[in-house]
Amino acid sequence: MPDKSSAPNSPSRDPGAIKDYHAHIYYDPATTRGTAERLRERVGAAFPGAKLGRWHDELFGPHPQSMFQIAFPVQMLAGFVPWLMLNRDGLTVLLHPETGDDYTDHSAHAAWFGAVLPLRLHVFKK
Repeated sequence: MPDKSSAPNSPSRDPGAIKDYHAHIYYDPATTRGTAERLRERVGAAFPGAKLGRWHDELFGPHPQSMFQIAFPVQMLAGFVPWLMLNRDGLTVLLHPETGDDYTDHSAHAAWFGAVLPLRLHVFKK
């Protein structure tokens, strides 16, 4: 499906619609879980305002690989995202806003650090 979020005739969206952000940290349970655990510990220590989600070693929601989620408020974006870009230790990260539209947030509004993974977007009823 084409990304229409930047089409010239699209109405402008208000960034005030963003409630918070999610960063999904992907890992392989057999080979990179330890790397993910260390990253999670570092995030918890450096960014106490971040909410660290559960480990999902099995597929969960639209995610095609094991992952855990970091939820963080809009006010943390400018400080947390550059840190995560530089400290993800080779792990793939999906960053997206929370606007109430899960499908669009995980697709047209998403940004990837590392490999772009094929999300299972069909889990979202559109």
